[in-house]
Amino acid sequence: MRILVLGAGAIGGYFGGRLAEAGAADVTFLVRPRRREQIARDGLVIESPLGNAKLAVRTVLAEELKSDYDIVLLTCKAYDLESSMDAIAPALRGGRCAVVPLLNGLAHFARLDARFGAANVMGGTAQISTALSRDGTIVHGDSLQRILFGERDRTKSARGEALAAAFAASRVDWKLSEDIEQDLWEKIVFLCALATTTCLFRGNVREIVAAAGGREAMLRALEANAEIARREGHPPRPQMLDSARQRLTDPAGLWSASMLRDLESGGKVEADHIVGWMLERARAHGVDDTLLSLAYTHLKTYEARRDAGRLPAPSGP
Repeated sequence: MRILVLGAGAIGGYFGGRLAEAGAADVTFLVRPRRREQIARDGLVIESPLGNAKLAVRTVLAEELKSDYDIVLLTCKAYDLESSMDAIAPALRGGRCAVVPLLNGLAHFARLDARFGAANVMGGTAQISTALSRDGTIVHGDSLQRILFGERDRTKSARGEALAAAFAASRVDWKLSEDIEQDLWEKIVFLCALATTTCLFRGNVREIVAAAGGREAMLRALEANAEIARREGHPPRPQMLDSARQRLTDPAGLWSASMLRDLESGGKVEADHIVGWMLERARAHGVDDTLLSLAYTHLKTYEARRDAGRLPAPSGP
């Protein structure tokens, strides 16, 4: 199987790197010139509690890309989706290549389907905490490194089985899902609750739960999202909700949404793709939208200030 990975950043670099490390697939990374030079000089470097790696990997620039791949792992942020689709388009020209998007949420599927055709777009999601350091090292923070993928119509396919075989040879925790849309809905139920609360209250789970009304707010956000999923025909499974409640109310929980980290660093945020998308569905179904609405207003106000260059200057040492 020939796999193209968009970028060699925190997500794509990790999962693509583990595939390349295993040697069960032909992996190429679509990168910019600076990242290509960095990888050529230093290798693709992964630091992980599950094992470090320094890999010599194949890279390609956008102008060199051809249509000779079976799978594209799409690992961009939602706000980069348009440019990312332009970048990978040559790989899909032959009609046999499929996209496996690993973006958060579900909003991206309409745009991918319109561009490449629904039959060429699989479902996928990643569960991992990684970051790309300044020197290009992919830093994996803990033992979680799970990827799920599958056909959105629940059929079994040769391409899904082939991708599963490639991951089976790696050290990655993977699942060829029989119902990837259910998995995606369950992820956004939890993720959107975490993003809504940690961005709105500007704290991690431990800090929010310790504050007056924090635990109640966490559970309210989760239940609203779960009800949206039920109305959309994807009721979360009980074990998923039990796990989400535990993580969102853990008095020792040091985690927060990556959206909060992006916000506090002055970066772009996926306000429309995650919180705004769920807010639209809450209003369409008459579900409690209080926290979603407040969080979305907060994020859009931040975006306006960022675009106007009015964010506070970073404090000195």
